[in-house]
Amino acid sequence: MNIQVNTDNHIQGSENLTREVESVIESALGRFGDRITRVEVHLSDENSSQKTHGDPMRCRLEARPAARDPVSVTADAATIDQAVSSAAKKLERVLDTTFGRIDDPRR
Repeated sequence: MNIQVNTDNHIQGSENLTREVESVIESALGRFGDRITRVEVHLSDENSSQKTHGDPMRCRLEARPAARDPVSVTADAATIDQAVSSAAKKLERVLDTTFGRIDDPRR
Protein backbone atom coordinates (compact mmCIF):
# COMPACT_ATOMS: atom_id res chain seq x y z
CA MET A 1 0.00 0.00 0.00
CA ASN A 2 1.47 3.31 -1.11
CA ILE A 3 0.59 6.33 1.06
CA GLN A 4 0.80 9.80 -0.48
CA VAL A 5 0.52 12.82 1.84
CA ASN A 6 -0.50 16.22 0.43
CA THR A 7 -0.88 19.50 2.33
CA ASP A 8 -2.33 22.87 1.43
CA ASN A 9 -0.20 26.01 1.54
CA HIS A 10 -1.22 26.73 5.16
CA ILE A 11 0.18 23.49 6.60
CA GLN A 12 3.91 22.89 6.76
CA GLY A 13 4.50 19.49 5.15
CA SER A 14 7.49 17.94 6.89
CA GLU A 15 9.04 14.49 7.05
CA ASN A 16 7.86 14.17 10.67
CA LEU A 17 4.28 14.95 9.67
CA THR A 18 4.47 12.47 6.80
CA ARG A 19 5.83 9.73 9.07
CA GLU A 20 3.15 10.37 11.71
CA VAL A 21 0.36 10.31 9.14
CA GLU A 22 1.74 7.15 7.50
CA SER A 23 1.92 5.47 10.92
CA VAL A 24 -1.74 6.23 11.68
CA ILE A 25 -2.85 5.04 8.23
CA GLU A 26 -0.78 1.84 8.42
CA SER A 27 -2.16 1.09 11.88
CA ALA A 28 -5.78 1.55 10.80
CA LEU A 29 -5.60 0.06 7.29
CA GLY A 30 -2.62 -2.30 7.39
CA ARG A 31 -4.81 -5.39 7.27
CA PHE A 32 -6.16 -4.23 3.91
CA GLY A 33 -2.64 -3.64 2.57
CA ASP A 34 -2.76 -6.27 -0.15
CA ARG A 35 -6.17 -5.05 -1.33
CA ILE A 36 -5.38 -1.33 -1.51
CA THR A 37 -2.95 0.03 -4.05
CA ARG A 38 -2.76 3.61 -2.74
CA VAL A 39 -4.09 5.91 -0.03
CA GLU A 40 -4.02 9.64 -0.73
CA VAL A 41 -4.06 11.96 2.28
CA HIS A 42 -5.08 15.58 1.80
CA LEU A 43 -4.56 17.87 4.80
CA SER A 44 -5.92 21.40 4.84
CA ASP A 45 -6.58 24.29 7.19
CA GLU A 46 -10.12 25.34 6.32
CA ASN A 47 -10.18 28.49 8.49
CA SER A 48 -6.66 29.75 7.83
CA SER A 49 -7.77 33.06 6.36
CA GLN A 50 -10.70 33.56 8.73
CA LYS A 51 -10.94 34.30 12.44
CA THR A 52 -13.74 31.80 12.97
CA HIS A 53 -14.07 29.12 15.58
CA GLY A 54 -14.76 25.47 15.03
CA ASP A 55 -12.71 22.63 13.65
CA PRO A 56 -10.32 24.17 11.17
CA MET A 57 -8.21 21.14 10.25
CA ARG A 58 -9.53 18.81 7.57
CA CYS A 59 -8.24 15.42 6.51
CA ARG A 60 -9.58 13.80 3.38
CA LEU A 61 -8.51 10.23 2.71
CA GLU A 62 -9.00 8.47 -0.60
CA ALA A 63 -8.28 4.75 -0.82
CA ARG A 64 -7.86 3.04 -4.14
CA PRO A 65 -8.78 -0.62 -3.80
CA ALA A 66 -7.36 -2.85 -6.51
CA ALA A 67 -9.82 -3.21 -9.41
CA ARG A 68 -12.48 -1.11 -7.63
CA ASP A 69 -13.63 2.49 -7.58
CA PRO A 70 -11.88 4.82 -5.12
CA VAL A 71 -13.42 5.32 -1.67
CA SER A 72 -13.18 8.68 0.11
CA VAL A 73 -13.87 10.03 3.61
CA THR A 74 -13.41 13.43 5.27
CA ALA A 75 -12.96 14.42 8.90
CA ASP A 76 -12.67 17.83 10.54
CA ALA A 77 -11.03 18.40 13.93
CA ALA A 78 -9.18 20.96 16.02
CA THR A 79 -5.77 19.46 15.23
CA ILE A 80 -4.19 17.63 12.31
CA ASP A 81 -3.57 14.54 14.48
CA GLN A 82 -7.22 14.36 15.50
CA ALA A 83 -8.44 14.86 11.94
CA VAL A 84 -6.14 12.13 10.56
CA SER A 85 -7.11 9.69 13.32
CA SER A 86 -10.82 10.32 12.83
CA ALA A 87 -10.61 10.01 9.03
CA ALA A 88 -8.57 6.78 9.32
CA LYS A 89 -11.24 5.24 11.57
CA LYS A 90 -13.97 6.28 9.13
CA LEU A 91 -12.08 4.83 6.19
CA GLU A 92 -11.47 1.60 8.07
CA ARG A 93 -15.23 1.22 8.64
CA VAL A 94 -16.01 1.99 4.99
CA LEU A 95 -13.45 -0.56 3.77
CA ASP A 96 -14.75 -3.16 6.25
CA THR A 97 -18.19 -2.72 4.73
CA THR A 98 -16.92 -2.63 1.14
CA PHE A 99 -14.74 -5.72 1.40
CA GLY A 100 -17.31 -7.48 3.59
CA ARG A 101 -19.83 -7.19 0.76
CA ILE A 102 -17.32 -8.41 -1.77
CA ASP A 103 -16.33 -11.37 0.38
CA ASP A 104 -19.89 -12.35 1.33
CA PRO A 105 -20.54 -15.75 -0.28
CA ARG A 106 -24.30 -15.08 -0.37
CA ARG A 107 -23.82 -12.27 -2.93
